[in-house]
Amino acid sequence: MTEKHPEPELHRETIAAAHGVAADRAFRAVSPPLYLSTTYEFPGYDQPGPYEYGRAGNPTRDLLSEALAKLEGGSGAVVTSSGMAAIDLLLGRLCVDDLVVAPHDCYGGTMRLLKARAQRRQLQVCFVDQADPPALAAALERRPTLVLVETPSNPLMRIVDIAPLCAMAHAAGAEVAVDNTFLSPAVQRPIALGADYVVHSTTKFLNGHSDVIGGAVIAVNADRAAELRQWCNVVGTAGSPFDAWLTLRGLRTLFARMDRQQGNAMAVATFLERHPTVAKVHYPGLRSHPGHAIATRQQDGFGAMLSFELAGDTGAIKKFVESVRVFTLAESLGGVESLLAHPATMTHADMGEEARKTAGISDTLLRLSIGLEATEDLLRDLESGLAMLTD
Repeated sequence: MTEKHPEPELHRETIAAAHGVAADRAFRAVSPPLYLSTTYEFPGYDQPGPYEYGRAGNPTRDLLSEALAKLEGGSGAVVTSSGMAAIDLLLGRLCVDDLVVAPHDCYGGTMRLLKARAQRRQLQVCFVDQADPPALAAALERRPTLVLVETPSNPLMRIVDIAPLCAMAHAAGAEVAVDNTFLSPAVQRPIALGADYVVHSTTKFLNGHSDVIGGAVIAVNADRAAELRQWCNVVGTAGSPFDAWLTLRGLRTLFARMDRQQGNAMAVATFLERHPTVAKVHYPGLRSHPGHAIATRQQDGFGAMLSFELAGDTGAIKKFVESVRVFTLAESLGGVESLLAHPATMTHADMGEEARKTAGISDTLLRLSIGLEATEDLLRDLESGLAMLTD
């Protein structure tokens, strides 16, 4: 008898490019089929099949869930209708006395959701600078149920050292969920660093084409994943099959896109850091960034997101955003096109002026999502826009 050897573990690039390929047993399609059916036939009386109703399960959505779980190193995943639905899937299971510790500079939508839940007395929330050890330790002394982490943060690209934070949180009896939207599993894998959950807005880099709204939660073990799937069925926030199919198609090119976009981002950050009209650049790939050493250790790159502050006032901001042509003034991020956002009036407007000031989000801060355009065109566009400020 020929001895069977275990198959080697696939590289993450292969999982992204090929999970579900040539798996169709009905017609042997190479590309995974799209199942739009909302309901499924029972084989017989009291004999449910693997799928019954689309809210509870769908083959296309499950294929994306499997791919994301493999890429993040988790035991299971739940695909939701949006990134905010993914975060709320975690929050919705909490009780009135449960405390959530969240970053003081988190994404504006996340802060809005947490405050809304807290105002309705559905949970308690504490916003803290998680890079400040005494402040974090004080928050953990309150015995939170869940610690939410963003690294890099949105929009200031602050870096949190995930492994020691997870150890501290677990010692305090808390679970840890890391929002990995800005980097994707191509660049960072929080579960390997101790996280219990990874959250994504799949709208962003995972899909990569600015044409799908979606989210996902990946859990470290099967029991947590099953609990999340059950709760998703209860509240009805599952993503649509077509959106899952599009996201899976976008996932095929994730690693190639991230390689190119990260290269462009480093070139842009280096250019901006040297420009006289730029007061400060926030990009972990720069040695001047305070989180550079941690990012180098826990990431496989520095991502395609950065922000910078202009030397000037809001008049300079208005002049600059109206001058660029390759960059598009729009919210969201992670697509193949380069986007420019003004957090104070766009993504983080709902935080309020005082909260933005506390988080360090100034009125002269601009956020860039770097795409796949020619590097020279991106730099020329920025140079042209910045030149308008000295005319």
